[in-house]
Amino acid sequence: MRIVIAEDDALLREGLVLLLRAEGLDVVAVTENADSFLEAVDEHKPDVVVVDVRMPPTHNDEGIVAAVAARQRYPDLAVLVLSAHVEPAFATDLLAGGSARLGYLLKERVGRVDAFMDALHRVADGGTAIDPDVVAQLVNRNLVDKRLDRLSPREHDVLAVMAEGLGNSAIARRLVVTEGAVHKHIRNIFAKLGLAPDDSADRRVTAVLRYLDDARRR
Repeated sequence: MRIVIAEDDALLREGLVLLLRAEGLDVVAVTENADSFLEAVDEHKPDVVVVDVRMPPTHNDEGIVAAVAARQRYPDLAVLVLSAHVEPAFATDLLAGGSARLGYLLKERVGRVDAFMDALHRVADGGTAIDPDVVAQLVNRNLVDKRLDRLSPREHDVLAVMAEGLGNSAIARRLVVTEGAVHKHIRNIFAKLGLAPDDSADRRVTAVLRYLDDARRR
């Protein structure tokens, strides 16, 4: 797995390099700003990029903008974005073009090596990884979308875990229920959100985006 890292914090940047190389992964470039990140992506054609949300010069949303630009150039590129704080609107920006091969984690997750590496591999394998703390913050808000109010407490639980990017088996293990029960809850979620049964993968993405987008509209 070939990886490009974009992170302006020198300590975290070097820590990521050491961690990933210790795991046998190939870090092909390390950058400190959005411009050099995009140049590195063009030069090395990595499998995965790990990008900080806030980078020079303004430390606002340069990382998200660069990540979106990289995905536009290379649609199959796996992107794992790191943020120091819960910023649901940035997560929604990142997911707006589709959730495959995308992740959004808090930087503190890097210190939990197993969780970080699980998220990295999930994204590289074509999945989604949304930080549980981002999802948890949304769970504790009053939902604006009235369709979401139709969900039962258990359906909210299932959607919250689904928003992290987990599949049905992992959701069942997390909530200590059967896969059959998870399948039933997800079917009910789709029905209550008015999502037609054309494509289950697309409906999962749409349901999660509606869930996350509530924070943006506040």
